[in-house]
Amino acid sequence: MSDLNAAFEASVAQSKNLSERPDNPTLLKIYALYKQATVGDNSEKKPSFSDVVGRAKWDAWEKLKGTDGDTARQQYIDLIASLS
Repeated sequence: MSDLNAAFEASVAQSKNLSERPDNPTLLKIYALYKQATVGDNSEKKPSFSDVVGRAKWDAWEKLKGTDGDTARQQYIDLIASLS
């Protein structure tokens, strides 16, 4: 496992133990960076207008389309570090 992957996994674990719950825009960024880092570009069907939360998550992930996995991992690590 590379150093980046190890640091990413450590940040994922750390994200579950943050002292304060981040605001919704930050939570969406965390979600989107995690999905981009672990899955890659969003290829899921866009949720309906009635699924407000699902649509917000989908939109956040979609904005990262084309972002390299390692770049998304590093951004995730940096974001979690800034919240700790």
